[in-house]
Amino acid sequence: MPNALIHQTSPYLLQHAYNPVQWLPWGQAAFDLAKQQHKPILLSIGYAACHWCHVMEHESFMNEATASIMNAHFICIKVDREERPDVDHIYMDALQAMTGQGGWPLNIFLTPELQPFYGGTYFPPTAMHNRASFTTVLQSIQQAWQQRKHEIEAQAYELTQYLIKQNSFGTSTVAHEYNAALLHTIATTMLSTADAALGGFGAAPKFLQLHTITYLLRHYHYTQHKPSLSQATLSLTTMLRGGIYDQLRGGMARYSTTNDWLVPHFEKMLYDNALLIQALSEAYSITQVHIYKTAIADTIAFITQDLTHSNGLYYAALDADSEGIEGKYYCYTHTEIHQLLAPLQAQLCCTYFGITEQGNWVEPHHNITTNILHCTMSVAAAAALCNITEEQATELLRTATALLLNHRYTRVPPLTDCKCLLSWNALMSKALVAAYKATGNSLYLQQAVQHFSTMLQVYVVVENNAITHMYHCYTSNVVSITALLDDVAYLANAALQLYHVTLKQSYQDVLMQLITYAQAHYASSTTPYYYYTQATEPHIIVRKKEIYDGATPSGNSIMAYVLAQAGILCNIAEYTTQSNAMLTGIHNVIIKQPNSFAVWATAIQQCTVGINEVTVPKQGIQAVHKAYIPNTVYKVGTNDTYMLCKHNTCYAPVATLHQLLQSIAAHYPV
Repeated sequence: MPNALIHQTSPYLLQHAYNPVQWLPWGQAAFDLAKQQHKPILLSIGYAACHWCHVMEHESFMNEATASIMNAHFICIKVDREERPDVDHIYMDALQAMTGQGGWPLNIFLTPELQPFYGGTYFPPTAMHNRASFTTVLQSIQQAWQQRKHEIEAQAYELTQYLIKQNSFGTSTVAHEYNAALLHTIATTMLSTADAALGGFGAAPKFLQLHTITYLLRHYHYTQHKPSLSQATLSLTTMLRGGIYDQLRGGMARYSTTNDWLVPHFEKMLYDNALLIQALSEAYSITQVHIYKTAIADTIAFITQDLTHSNGLYYAALDADSEGIEGKYYCYTHTEIHQLLAPLQAQLCCTYFGITEQGNWVEPHHNITTNILHCTMSVAAAAALCNITEEQATELLRTATALLLNHRYTRVPPLTDCKCLLSWNALMSKALVAAYKATGNSLYLQQAVQHFSTMLQVYVVVENNAITHMYHCYTSNVVSITALLDDVAYLANAALQLYHVTLKQSYQDVLMQLITYAQAHYASSTTPYYYYTQATEPHIIVRKKEIYDGATPSGNSIMAYVLAQAGILCNIAEYTTQSNAMLTGIHNVIIKQPNSFAVWATAIQQCTVGINEVTVPKQGIQAVHKAYIPNTVYKVGTNDTYMLCKHNTCYAPVATLHQLLQSIAAHYPV
């Protein structure tokens, strides 16, 4: 018999609908039951593409004995963290406050008043690696609740008050000087954590950190600081050549478990790949390195073909597992390669992609030895080892990868998380615009225009030329959940970018409507920052103001970036003032931890370098967009000249795009 999750639309929740656990969705019914039965709540949060979420479900939530303990002593609630990131953020903060660590699955115990008192991530079925078994944890919590309930409630109250106090930041009004030295300090701090040999930042597990890469690319553009460019391009190139990147299909996995980018967790997230396209577009604009242009095209093709709803919106993710085995869909044995390809093709593929009889990876849960495809050398080097020309090798690899990909399609594919989230879709809209600007491919712009129109139709309610409501999620032809700050901020940024490349007033109008909506529903009365949720959102014990730039940008950092440009574009001084106040309030933490606040750092970069106000002749619009000019707002001129204005000063018109670029570069204060 299914449990109450059978009526949900989230693929993650539906995965648990036939667990013997009596799961309930997040909502009033579950909370009332906890109060009526005087039971603590076990809140379990995960997402459809989460490998360890699947492991814990198989080991514990499908286990009848474990489920009986859960059902007898707890009210068990399942939450999809992508569907309800507002809930996830609160209780992840609580877990990190309690243990100093976080991750998914997030399993946290709450009082019936939703206040947290104990938690962890993955709990094994039997004790191992200094982790108590899940049943031991359940039994210990149940016993403590019976014997020390008042003490637990007092601790939960204190922890909740701590979370509320942690939300009080950004009241500083001390002015800071933004100059070239500050930008260089940020870059130097970022580079201090860089892996100069293998790319990326820090040690495994290695995440993409594309916000940091973008800052460094722009820092090089403004200052010609070669170490910034070197680390940014090294990181992108090694990721693209590693196993973390799908060598046959395109698209990046979420992170690498190894320093050399060989072994990923194989889930592919829409947001990672949207941000990847944006970073690659900037890298290609600066360097004209062909691998970046190819990866842009392949990643867009992957998303278009594998993650697209029939209405044109984009799905959230592809799972890491297939048939219960991580990476099975993507990996090949040495024998398979030789069975599928002609001898010379097979030899070349094994040489180029690092495929060996011994294998290069052992899948840990099933002890399966296989090969993750990755580029071990250049095509020229592989050709030389196979005694053929580079041209022959290129053609053989083209046909071989097509054959291997066709064979992959005969396998059982990983689950598609078919939620369409507004925030992640808006990131993809911006990515398509960035790809168009970098490559000049008009198909990307057409795709962006149509996609943006669909987002407005699906997620945004407009009455009398004003936005009256917005939604976060679209699944099974149903919109749900009131929009969060990220949804509004990312969509505003997408509107801004589309305005820049089309110069159509309609996009500027949408931008203004979105900013007005954000001010009305998310603004704080005591700080310049925005709340993550609307004031009317029920069952939220802390109304958070998110500022951390994690895997996705903070909605506040995007709003600071957008407000700065909108203030100039629309001549609204209050927007500029608010953006500056947002940077001032958390200035010190941005400077000290720029890798964790990299989009904020890019906003400081924009503030320091200044926003270019460029007037272009109508016939020069397409050419000016292909030029790499970050932090620029555009207007159409009435004559055939280009004009630059900056910092309330306008400079003499010039006749050519080349002269305009020279003028812009001459006025960088760095």
